[in-house]
Amino acid sequence: MKLVKRIFNFYLDASIHVAASVFCLLEITAIILNITINQNLAYFCFFSTIACYNFIKYGVEAKKYILVANKYHKNIQVFSLIALGFAVYFSFYLHKHVWYCMGALAVFTGLYALPVLPKAKNLRSFGALKVFMVALVWAGVTVLLPVLSANMGITKDVWIETFQRFLIVLVLLMPFEIRDLKYDSPALKTIPQRFGVIHTKIATGIVVLVFFFVTYLKNKITLLDLVVKGVLFISFGFLVLYTQGKQGKYFASFWVEAFPIFWFVIVYITSLFI
Repeated sequence: MKLVKRIFNFYLDASIHVAASVFCLLEITAIILNITINQNLAYFCFFSTIACYNFIKYGVEAKKYILVANKYHKNIQVFSLIALGFAVYFSFYLHKHVWYCMGALAVFTGLYALPVLPKAKNLRSFGALKVFMVALVWAGVTVLLPVLSANMGITKDVWIETFQRFLIVLVLLMPFEIRDLKYDSPALKTIPQRFGVIHTKIATGIVVLVFFFVTYLKNKITLLDLVVKGVLFISFGFLVLYTQGKQGKYFASFWVEAFPIFWFVIVYITSLFI
């Protein structure tokens, strides 16, 4: 039992769970927009997510990440380097348009993780801003990259899907922001710190409403899109309702981050019948 728990914790701590969620969001984009996803892109995003997230979590200070004394973190470091190697390999099979978009997203990721301002370590230090930057990168990676890879034009419907993906990530980040309220430095001025837990949950509820109803702004509204986003809309409602400052160990790190995985299962099954 201890071995299973250790493997499960490594699965979470090494960002494999996050990478699986990114992979599922890519597949969701392919189904909803009716495009064929480039599997080289899917694998690239999976492995690069592991490498990037682990660097952001454990390596924002280069010395801290290179000179690792803790054996557990050393294992994560080695695993991240292997993932980076796979990401580089699959990157050679991507379309040049995908590279341009990746370059722009890489700049945002760099701004998030690396020092860019004299009075702040990085833009991650701006608590309220970081959630929007993370949501922007996730939306770009999981919607724009597969669209560009499929040589599909960036239409109005694609932009709406991108905006909805941006809102989805904002909603999924709120449980983490509320959980970390008691640990974050007051100087960060995160959204829960600025407005309190109740107002943060109300604002998140409004975001959930916007997420669902902008679906009707699309030029082509499919029954599949309405059904699966309706299910997600209801699920998000329960998430907002039950998110508390005091959370179980795996509430945010596993269950909240698993939303894209569960959503993919729903989208895939529903697509078989609609």
